[in-house]
Amino acid sequence: MSRFEPWSEERTVEIIAQHKALEGPLMPILHALQHAFGHVPQETVPVIARELNLSRAEVHGVVTFYHDFRPELPGKHVLKLCRAEACQAMGCDSLVERAESRLGVECGSTSADGRVTLEAVYCLGLCATAPSAMIDGRVVGRLNENRLDELLKEAQS
Repeated sequence: MSRFEPWSEERTVEIIAQHKALEGPLMPILHALQHAFGHVPQETVPVIARELNLSRAEVHGVVTFYHDFRPELPGKHVLKLCRAEACQAMGCDSLVERAESRLGVECGSTSADGRVTLEAVYCLGLCATAPSAMIDGRVVGRLNENRLDELLKEAQS
């Protein structure tokens, strides 16, 4: 059973209505849609545009500008590797390459078995303990090859 709801226009309209009164409601709406559906389906763009009286281009621009919004369902586990400056200085690039090699995918993709989605992020706020990662919402600092291998093993089980 999926941990996410199946997409429906009715549920999308309901989520929009819950956030529509906020000042600048688009970002909270997009986050709520992704939380409910696991991603921001392309089908939501015209619904959001209609409900907020925005153009489809405006909504699409925001969805595609922010890397946190996924166009497709993620794998069972989501591993985010920080690629910001502090993490780069501490060797994150080799860890990204290692994760890509072990999973057989590039950042932004999901492993063939659907278990792990590998994503790049650009700051987890753990600069003092770089390089860092996040797996399923849990942050991990002082990442090295051994800790990365442990995270990958955990995610693939």
